[in-house]
Amino acid sequence: MGSEKLHLFGDFVLDTARGTLLLSGRPVHLRPQAYKTLKYLVENSGRLISKDQLIEEVWEGRAVTDDSLVQCLRDVRLALGEGGNQYLRNERGRGYIFDPDELEGRSELENNPVWTEQVEMVRVVVEDDEESELGLTNDESTSRPTALSAVAAARLPAGHAASGTENIFSKITRHKRATLVALAVIALSAAGVVYFTRFAARGQAIKSVAVLPFANASGDPNLEYLSDGVSESLIDRLSQLPGVKVIARTSSFKYKGQEIDPREVGKALGVEALLMGRVVQRGDNLQMRVELIDARTGTQIWGEQYIRGAGHVQAVQEEIALAVSEKLRLRLSGTQAQHLARRATENTQAYQFYLNGLFHFRQGGVENVRHALDYFAVAMDPDFGLPWAAVAKVHIAFAANSWLDPKEANAKAKLAVQNALRLDETLPEAHVVLAIIKQHEWDWAGAEREFRRALELNPSLIEAHNRYADYLSIMERHEEALAEIKRAQELDPLQIQLKRREAYLLNIARRYDEALELMQEAIKAELPRVVTPRGLAFIYEMKGMYEEAIAQHQKVNSIEGETTGGLCYLGYALAAAGKKEEVEVILDKLNTTKEYVSPTELAALYAVLGDNDRAFALLEKAYAAHDLQLQYLKIEPHFDSLRSDPRFQDLVRRVGLPES
Repeated sequence: MGSEKLHLFGDFVLDTARGTLLLSGRPVHLRPQAYKTLKYLVENSGRLISKDQLIEEVWEGRAVTDDSLVQCLRDVRLALGEGGNQYLRNERGRGYIFDPDELEGRSELENNPVWTEQVEMVRVVVEDDEESELGLTNDESTSRPTALSAVAAARLPAGHAASGTENIFSKITRHKRATLVALAVIALSAAGVVYFTRFAARGQAIKSVAVLPFANASGDPNLEYLSDGVSESLIDRLSQLPGVKVIARTSSFKYKGQEIDPREVGKALGVEALLMGRVVQRGDNLQMRVELIDARTGTQIWGEQYIRGAGHVQAVQEEIALAVSEKLRLRLSGTQAQHLARRATENTQAYQFYLNGLFHFRQGGVENVRHALDYFAVAMDPDFGLPWAAVAKVHIAFAANSWLDPKEANAKAKLAVQNALRLDETLPEAHVVLAIIKQHEWDWAGAEREFRRALELNPSLIEAHNRYADYLSIMERHEEALAEIKRAQELDPLQIQLKRREAYLLNIARRYDEALELMQEAIKAELPRVVTPRGLAFIYEMKGMYEEAIAQHQKVNSIEGETTGGLCYLGYALAAAGKKEEVEVILDKLNTTKEYVSPTELAALYAVLGDNDRAFALLEKAYAAHDLQLQYLKIEPHFDSLRSDPRFQDLVRRVGLPES
């Protein structure tokens, strides 16, 4: 993973993965050599670095004059502004020391070096703190979530209290110059709600809206996270409105960077209104131009420009809160209005770190996810639940994809989501994660309770509908599962993957012809993009089209890489086709690999081969390991040959699944 990470000092963040110095979230320009000079000094904070050592590191052995180094150091001091000379000390005749403790708060930071540890695929930022500096009693300190304990508590070196990690985040609250993203989001949400309710009062109710991705008009690609984050936050907030359909991010973001005809977009998304805008960050000011468009006529319903400065935070907050309370009384209860107007955190810089994390998480890929976790880590302000929910969600993905041992990943996810809900019980995303964890723990009633709570809090949350559909399918409540996935498609009409998901649910419900027709329709809808869904291979196999199933599995494996799960799936089709020699080759790989092999998936392969005793031995192993795939025991068609066996019925009972 390398040593790339985030370094915080004062209002600055040195993001070594992106090669950027940020001041209150804004990039600060540095020439390449000056940046390398700062990076090396920061990474060696508190150490005396000689002139020769610095030249060797920055210029990598090339011959340069002392003047080159002097110029780089001058550039660094200018970039750091008033604190430049205090951060960077010149020890005459000896070298240079980068010492962030020289500025205010030094006494609080003394003897608390920041250190970074790799925990499986997750980088974490923690602090060594032998004694609490927060003035908490023992009871108080244990009742508050410890930053990153969900990620690293089990891996802290001896003598490093987990509670020490809390301080780095509480110190963020002392920064006064962070931009007011959360505040602007509340203002825009409130304004949008006012207009929905105003039209309702006139008998012209707007029942559906899409928030299109706001344009980043700052001219700086490093601020893309800001415009995307504002758009996503508005989607989340407006989704809380009762009786209003809010289109999901996946569909609305398909229009990112495009010139649009509002009427065409409204028709494609099935909405009556579009909320559009542009974001500009200039110095300490955040400017937003927003307009609400009637998608039926293409005319503007309302438009406004917002300029927010750091000196007016509390006054504007009060103004917005009063306006929301007054204007929403006809449509919302007092509790709903307060919830809509509430900010996620008082710490605007922590909120920006969270938006940065979301931006990287959305990019996908292992490196982006790692970098997202870095941002979520520094966003974990003591009163901010969303980053905890995000960390939990990432670990659920790690467990589902076998990127981490499922038990370890689930334990970390559970601790993180518990902290999220302790901070804010009304986070629908956290309830979805908790529902998934309970599903993994075979607490079926608890899982459904959490899914329902998430949908109660946010009826437009796509992930809740999608995951709940999967749960209902596992419970063999197939009609309800299909209804949930249909609702998800209404909220996310351009997300073709949801059609493929419906085809999968039809296949599990043994409606194979419908499943194949819908899957082929979904694949055709994505042209010219070529997709190779694994689900098509499963449908082919269930319809007895074994050669087609084998070819599709092989195609997916060649694209995604050969995984143990992919080998099992190919083995099912080969076994069903009677190609036992090829199955033996796969079994040899699965039984000798050092990678994780799901005992449930391997048991299914032996079941298809007719080796029932070996299959049951593996299922018992899966039960002992609490293998995640065992939750599909009742609906997995490859176990059909085992269902009449008393051992299978006993296992179903122990897992807690409904008995036939």
